[in-house]
Amino acid sequence: MQYQPHRCGNDGDNDWFVNFNSTYFDNFMTFTVYSKRLCPYCEKIKQVLEHVSIQRGYPVSIYELDTDFTREEFYSEFGEGSTFPQVIYDENHLGGCSDTVKYLQEHKML
Repeated sequence: MQYQPHRCGNDGDNDWFVNFNSTYFDNFMTFTVYSKRLCPYCEKIKQVLEHVSIQRGYPVSIYELDTDFTREEFYSEFGEGSTFPQVIYDENHLGGCSDTVKYLQEHKML
């Protein structure tokens, strides 16, 4: 379940586009949110990261329980008893909503 950046395929005539996109997007730090429906903390962190994305241009990927991953996969990745949401920045696990907001403030992203 670990986040893997999306890469375009290589289909010959579009080599220049593929190389441009891979180089362009690899330079961005990506936020990844693992969330679930009806979770107020999940909704809050999505709003906060949408603001950061608009202001700073950082991409945000959102994955939802029972649509993109199972509870077992979630616990396998983050540990039994982990709560929602869980946020990863680049490949660093930030934690839940409060930890992520604290990180953003400390790094002058908010």
